[in-house]
Amino acid sequence: MTAAVRPAARSPRRALDLAKSNRAALRAFHAIEDPALYYHVPSYDPSALRGKLSEEAAALAEEFSQAIRDAGVDGDVTTGEASTIEDVAVRVLQAAATFEADLLVMGTHGRRGVHRLVMGSIAEHCVRQSALPVLLIPTGVPPRELE
Repeated sequence: MTAAVRPAARSPRRALDLAKSNRAALRAFHAIEDPALYYHVPSYDPSALRGKLSEEAAALAEEFSQAIRDAGVDGDVTTGEASTIEDVAVRVLQAAATFEADLLVMGTHGRRGVHRLVMGSIAEHCVRQSALPVLLIPTGVPPRELE
């Protein structure tokens, strides 16, 4: 079994626990979203923010790669850029297909109301378009060991 995970929210620890308990490989993918999706302030520097987001993604990837190694799980972490909410979902699903995943594990941001209406839901796009089963981990759910 291979699980693909989008490690942006609370899902990485759950996915790692699931992979370890099932002796599965774990292939993680983190989409770096275009900051223009969220920041509509004229004074911000898009290229500087993109650089900062890329640095944070690289640090997150290394941290999660180390956790995978420490757990003794076969796995790796990759990152990719996306320009729209739909593009993020497409990139996540493409990564899952490339990894030949059996399960897609995703964290949810927990957007509600107008923000969700305007921004959409990456998880919802993935659930609707994925041929794989999708395990959603809501924001705010503390990680725990699976029994």
